Amino acid sequence: MTSRRVLVTGATGYLGGRLVPKLLEAGFHVRVLVRTPSKLRDVPWADQVEIYEGDLGDPASLEPACTDVDVLYYLVHSMGTIGDFESTERVAAENVARAAAAANVSRIVYLGGLHPDTDELSPHLRSRMEVGRILLKSGVPTAALQAGVVIGSGSTSFEMIRHLTDVLPYMPAPKWVRNQIQPIAVRDVLYYLQACADLPADVNRTFDIGGPDVLRYGQMMNGYALEAGLKQRAIAALPVLTPWLASQWVNLVTPIPRNLAIPIIASLQYDCIVHERDIDEYIPLPPGGLTGYRRAVRLALGRMRDGDVETSWRNSSIEGAASNPLPSDPDWAGHVVYTDLREKSTPAAPEDLWRVIESIGGENGWYSFPLAWAIRGLMDKVVGGVGLRRGRRNPDHLHIGDVLDFWRVEKIDHGSFLRLRAEMRVPGRAWLEMTVTPAADGGSLYRQRAVFFPRGLGGRLYWAVVLPFHGIIFEGMATRITATAAAEAHSDLAETGSRPASS
Repeated sequence: MTSRRVLVTGATGYLGGRLVPKLLEAGFHVRVLVRTPSKLRDVPWADQVEIYEGDLGDPASLEPACTDVDVLYYLVHSMGTIGDFESTERVAAENVARAAAAANVSRIVYLGGLHPDTDELSPHLRSRMEVGRILLKSGVPTAALQAGVVIGSGSTSFEMIRHLTDVLPYMPAPKWVRNQIQPIAVRDVLYYLQACADLPADVNRTFDIGGPDVLRYGQMMNGYALEAGLKQRAIAALPVLTPWLASQWVNLVTPIPRNLAIPIIASLQYDCIVHERDIDEYIPLPPGGLTGYRRAVRLALGRMRDGDVETSWRNSSIEGAASNPLPSDPDWAGHVVYTDLREKSTPAAPEDLWRVIESIGGENGWYSFPLAWAIRGLMDKVVGGVGLRRGRRNPDHLHIGDVLDFWRVEKIDHGSFLRLRAEMRVPGRAWLEMTVTPAADGGSLYRQRAVFFPRGLGGRLYWAVVLPFHGIIFEGMATRITATAAAEAHSDLAETGSRPASS
């Protein structure tokens, strides 16, 4: 049992990032295949796994990753991808099927979606079903789990329910709010994924999995409202709200970007319920039974209150967002690059200043001209971007790959340096850097640099338009960050008589 090696694809994703530590705890040797290994630098289990760099679209990278693997977990999905994502997913599944068969992998475990027995599926559900078919025909015994709405802290479905219910006391909704849904708690999904590694060798089939409750979407929203201490919401089903219009509405009133909202809402057009419980013949129910919807919501809210959200939809890669790392300064030669540099001294010690920097964004804000930040986020939402309301996973600590409103952490040296890469829609690529340097007098030097690589004439005009606002926003940021650090350090010193230990 404990000598078996598993390969997890999608380990930087919502479910993969939670499954890996459970597999380690169960005694498996875990190998992960990721496109960007640096995203795993700060996860607590990084030094306990084998990390292989690769891509499901690259067969050459799959061969070494699959060598000596007993169980392969396929947890990659092009959710939020635009263009011909069906072809991309089909090619990836075919590559994995061939590589797993050639390496004599004993089992594949795949997670797809619940769907009705109809040919009129949404493109994303149709693609999920096609990936399952390819893996089931691979010659490697495959367990293709099919789940509906996953409820857990940080899951896309839960966050959509949460924000719609929090924001709207009355909700005009599409007719799909009357469709039946069988949600499942994320803890139960992980339980089934892990247990599938022990299925008999002759099992090669799909399994429907779902929680104990069958609800309408409106009931799920009001179930959340009760657990969150809110009044139940009045919901009116309007046939004129098409999936496309509904996705625009969700994009505007929730942090969920349009590219993620569209496939979720498209899948809600159908009843998504369990049609068979054959999984019970092979895997016993979790200890204590399956988790009910209200309890799953309660657990998710508790995790959020405690700041203990392991993984989140926020850290999913967003199609169209800038992804290339910032080139080193010498590589800028010959390119048009705009920068905005601000430096401030503060009597706050480096650890005090860093504490303010690392907690920036989300509920804490950006220390400058909040209306301007809000307007910029709304503008981004209107054009289909991620907007400013994605927030952050943890209120105090950041790691590489973490989302921070419409930025993403590209590089972090705890205590001294933070680089954020912009994921808002801009005609070019943008970064924001914050650096802490100890000063000789015991204080600190704060250095803030915005970097913009314009794309074409539009990029140059964009920088010219926003340049006057930078004088207000970026100067205000630098001034208030350093002032806040000094004030908090003074307050701590007054209360304790000594500086707080560095975190």
